[in-house]
Formats: sequence, structure tokens, C-alpha cells
Amino acid sequence: MVITPAQAADPILLRLCALQHAGYAESDEASVRLVRRSIDARSRLPRVRIVADVIEGHEPPSSQRILDSMPMADPQRRVVIVGAGPAGYFAALELLLHGITPVVLDRGKDVRARRRDLRAIQQDGVVNPDSNYCFGEGGAGTYSDGKLYTRSHKRGSIETVLQLLVEHGATADILVDAHPHIGSNKLWQVVQNIRDTIIRHGGEVHFETHVTDFVMSPQGAGQVMRGVRTSDGTEILGDAVILATGHSARDVFALCARRRIQIEAKPFALGVRIEHPQALIDEIRYHQSPRDPNLPASSYSLVCQADGRGVFSFCMCPGGLIVPAATAPGEIVVNGMSMSRRDSPFANSGTVVAVEPDDWKRCGYDGVFGALEFQAHTERAAFESNDNGSQQAPAQRLVDYLEHRVSTSIPKTSYIPGHVSVDMADILPPSIDERLRMGIREFGNTMRGYLTNEAVMVGVESRTSSPVRIPRDRVTYQHTSVERLYPCGEGAGYAGGIVSAALDGQNVAKAIALTYAGS
Repeated sequence: MVITPAQAADPILLRLCALQHAGYAESDEASVRLVRRSIDARSRLPRVRIVADVIEGHEPPSSQRILDSMPMADPQRRVVIVGAGPAGYFAALELLLHGITPVVLDRGKDVRARRRDLRAIQQDGVVNPDSNYCFGEGGAGTYSDGKLYTRSHKRGSIETVLQLLVEHGATADILVDAHPHIGSNKLWQVVQNIRDTIIRHGGEVHFETHVTDFVMSPQGAGQVMRGVRTSDGTEILGDAVILATGHSARDVFALCARRRIQIEAKPFALGVRIEHPQALIDEIRYHQSPRDPNLPASSYSLVCQADGRGVFSFCMCPGGLIVPAATAPGEIVVNGMSMSRRDSPFANSGTVVAVEPDDWKRCGYDGVFGALEFQAHTERAAFESNDNGSQQAPAQRLVDYLEHRVSTSIPKTSYIPGHVSVDMADILPPSIDERLRMGIREFGNTMRGYLTNEAVMVGVESRTSSPVRIPRDRVTYQHTSVERLYPCGEGAGYAGGIVSAALDGQNVAKAIALTYAGS
């Protein structure tokens, strides 16, 4: 059924609409269960599309919780998980469902302690290489919005991932919203609850534990993974190792190369964050100003082809903030996030160009680290655009960028460390710059009002996905040449967000349970 935003926001009106749509009277004894909710803004008056079940009599009790069937882990069956992001934590939960003990290691701090380091990079420009917006409990997604969008329906049960998040404290709205979102101010508590579940059922979680080497032994013509060695020399052994370190753990890629574990360069995407006033995006998308208070901050999704490459919006954050996501001194990386209410006056989105081998090879980068070095070069160029060694980011008004004009002023944005006005063409590689201009012009034609000097580009958006893939078998999920090593999630090149990473973690854990059950 299609109803007004006001009707959708009022539980009483929503129930009445559902009863009428199903042919029931208001006085009939029936319950309504919301199944799906989405915004339809195609017409001049936005509407809400609702799918609901109308059940005669009282609604039956909900099905058993997933956590209710989780046993205590067998301490004799241990799997080491490197990385406490969504891939690592959901792998741990899945292992526990099979009675296997997960031992989770993360180089960063617990989710609460991380916040002090995020404050340091925001306010003082101090980058802690082990604790930042990418590293630490919960991974990159925890403090960069908590969006739960994915198209990965073939990878597994998205509903199971969402249900586990709800059982750990997320709002039940994520089970019905077409674009579910938790918010960075709430997701950290969910992550903390997941850790508590892991420990309560016999698993282990260790923070500030930096893996610096693998424990391996020869087996036939190949090698078998026995465990890991940490920076203090401690060996942690297990029946298998899941490598779920995220897309920014460059030292892990270097470790793989040093230990002759096959890795390969992988295409990714690179560009900028583009930020508009949220009120402008609302006016464009909802055809009203101000927007109906019963409507959420509006978003957009844009994509086109430019000279044979995709240009697309990425990780769109309505009512959001741009944040500094560098993982080492001497680089500028930006990302986007939103709080649960999405009530910032700004809307930002990564706007990026697909990067292919020709791009990095043309710039002189080759081999397994060619894509990574191309990525890192752009991040260093962004850092060098300011002369004070801070996290001030290169910025330019959108129309000024298209007209090759350095902006004489940068309007207020959500990016706390500040900006330096530059020509972004001096930062971006030529192949990216040229296609980005083409794409932005096309977006201006697609979305009238998008192309304005009220919008600001902030650079660089470079950590869209891993520039390195760690190859694995499609059936067993094991590395192609190292037995009992399981590359997993974004860092291994097999996911692109919270839900897809969680699904990948579950799939890897299921493969381990199948292979090593009873070992």
C-alpha cells in the first residue's frame, strides 16, 4: 500500500490503513505486522510504500532468537580471527553456533576507548596508526555511519545478519526499512554487545594485539597455517586462521608478500567527498522546502559511464559528516558518517571513479602493490596540499572545479579539521580527474540543482575498497596455496560494507565448521 508520510509515522494511522487495505474494519480483532517500508519520491508529493501482514486475532509470538541456540564453545577447537570488524565478529558468532572457540585479535582499542583517538585526529590532527576510523573494535563501519545497504543477496541471509544486530541492541526498524541504518552514535553499543556475547559463550577477544607474523609449517608441496605471532612475540595457535583485517591494513599485505603468500593487485575506486546543504538535497529529491517532518533526510544514488569507466556516488550520508580517515601520519583520507537521527545540516557522498590496472601502470606503479601505491600516492598528495602538517583537507567548490578555478573561499562544511583551497586537479591523478569532471557534469544533468557552488569537494575518498586481493578457493574459502588460512571480508577483497563483510565472515566460518568439525 502507498500512504502519506504522516500516516506511516503514526502507528495508529498505519494500522488503520493496513486494515482498510486488507478489507478489515477498524473494529475487527486483527494485528498488523510491518514487513517492508520505503520512501517513494518520484512524484511531486513523496509517499511511503508499505508491505504489511494483517493477522486475524492476536499476532503469534515471534520466532526463537538466534542467540538462544548458541552453545558454549569447545575450548579444544580454536580458530584465530585477525580483525574485530564485521567480518571478524560475525565469523566469531557463526563459529560459536557450531561450538567452535573464536579467538579474536585486533590491533586497535575497544570500541569505547577508540573514541579518544577519533577525537585526537578530528581536533588535533594526531593519527594513531593502530586506533582510528579504520582500526579498532567494530572496524571502519562502526564510526563511519553504520549503513546496512547491500546487494549481496546471493552470499547468504541478510535477514540473519540484521536479526543478530537487533538481538544485540539495534532498533528493529532495520528489519523493515529498505535502506536500514543504525548510526555511529548507536552502533558502537551494538558492537560492544556482540563482544560480550562472544566472551560469554567461551570465545576470546584481545585488543591492542598487533599481529606481525604468521606461524606456518610445510606440508607436502605447500604450507599450512598454524597461528599468528604478535608484536610482543606471543604465539597464538589454532585449527585455522581467519584474516579479516579490513581494507587499510597495508602491513598485513606486506606480511603476506614477505611470507610468500600469494596476493594480487585489485581494481578499486578513487575520488572525493562532495557535500551539499541537506536542505538543497531535500528540495531536489522531495520537491519541497522545508521537507515534511515525517520524512527522513533525503539521499541520492548516481552512476554513469565516463570514457569507459564507472563514476558513481558511494556511501551517501544524508544529514551526515565528513570525517578524517587516515591510518598513518602523512596522508589525508576522508570518509562519511551519520548519526542515527541524521540531523546534520549537510549531505555528503563519496563521488568516485573506477580505477583499473591501466591507471596505476600509466603512473609507473606495477606488480602486486601497484594499485596500493597508486592509492597511497594520491593520499600523500592530499596531505602535502597544506603546509602545516595537519589534517586540513584539500577542498574546492564544485562549479569552480569544473571551471578549473581555485575557490576564493570555502563555505562552512561538516569536516572539523578544516580545509585548504586548491585545484583538485593538482591532487587527483589525471585519468581520475578527467573522468570525474565528466561524471559530475552528467550528474548535474540527471539531478537538477546538484551542480552548484554551494557544494564543496573534499579530498580524497580513496578507501572505497581494498586495492589488494588475497585469493581463495571459491568452495572451501581457503587460500589457494596455504591450507587453513581463510582470507575474509573487505581487506581480502571479498566484501564492500558492513553487511557484505558480515555475510562473508559467516560463510568462512561455516566452511571452517564443515572442514574441521571434530578435528
